[in-house]
Amino acid sequence: MNATKITIKNLAKSFITFRGRVDVLKGIDLEIEPGEFFVLLGPSGCGKSTLLNLLAGLEKPSSGELYFDQELVASATGKFSGPFERDISMVFQSYALYPHMTVEENIAFPLTNLPQVPAPEVMSAKVRETAALLQIDHLLDRKPAELSGGQRQRVAIGRAIVRNPKVCLMDEPLSNLDAKLRNEMRAHLKDLQKKLGVTSVYVTHDQLEAMTLGHRIAIMNNGVLQQVGTPVEIYRAPINQFVAKFIGSPTMNMLTGALLEENSALYLQADGLRIKLPEATAASLRAKNLKQITLGVRPERLYVKSEGEQNLTLPVSVIENVGPEFLVYSFHKQGQIVVRTPEEPTGDNLNLALDAEHLHLFDEQGNRISC
Repeated sequence: MNATKITIKNLAKSFITFRGRVDVLKGIDLEIEPGEFFVLLGPSGCGKSTLLNLLAGLEKPSSGELYFDQELVASATGKFSGPFERDISMVFQSYALYPHMTVEENIAFPLTNLPQVPAPEVMSAKVRETAALLQIDHLLDRKPAELSGGQRQRVAIGRAIVRNPKVCLMDEPLSNLDAKLRNEMRAHLKDLQKKLGVTSVYVTHDQLEAMTLGHRIAIMNNGVLQQVGTPVEIYRAPINQFVAKFIGSPTMNMLTGALLEENSALYLQADGLRIKLPEATAASLRAKNLKQITLGVRPERLYVKSEGEQNLTLPVSVIENVGPEFLVYSFHKQGQIVVRTPEEPTGDNLNLALDAEHLHLFDEQGNRISC
């Protein structure tokens, strides 16, 4: 299968509405490597589906350029190649299967539109090979109404990959499935992409899908690219507060407050909470001469301590048993703090320790502070 590099240079898209001009994408610069499973992640309205439509050739950019390998496929004033010329395929959220056709006919349909239509026996062999790869070869004579949601989604994927496209685009293809089936399809989809090696761009607002599927993730907000990196890079070193809170479930705990020096120790005073900062963190903050910060720490990096030095004591508000672990919630003026722990806590309070290596610090503009 083909593996195409996608290069996006200062790509922007605006729409004119009755309320005036709306800037949906604002100067996107991005490179997607050949054979990469690349995920566009962000909240509704951030511009990720518009970017996918620009890649597909369904929209024309307002400015900037788009390349497949070294070939310019779209610019605001110059060349604009349509979807078929770009050799892309697309998997839609709604499956978009032809209800009057069988599974075999649905998968075969893209082959019937090629400039040189394959011979019937070649087409049939290609369809059966694709169906076997997706484990739906026993369903070829059925129509979409006879299929489950997961089976329909596999047919839609089969239709997208049957003609070996250069690029496969997916617009929230699992969002209509129930949680169990979504988990199964997620693993199957990742395995399939690995076998095929096709360059794939996947749009979702589900951070769990992004973390588990993507080789790399691009997080977007309000038409602006916030951060690009591997799931591990983004999870461990979010570039700003938006990324930090968007990635991770439960979300990262955030506390904003003033820095206070007392008895050679540095504390964060956040409303009614007083947090003693680890010495390594304190030394770095003293060197930067900061007065106010936001401290971020993930729920699994708050350690319950029965003895020894503690950084923070919290009242227990709610305990959730989620099977292999417990989520402990403590509500406060700025919202809530969540602690993930393998053992159910006893008592009304939690004594917690912080690890300097797993703290995230942000300045007053919300940007990451390097320590």
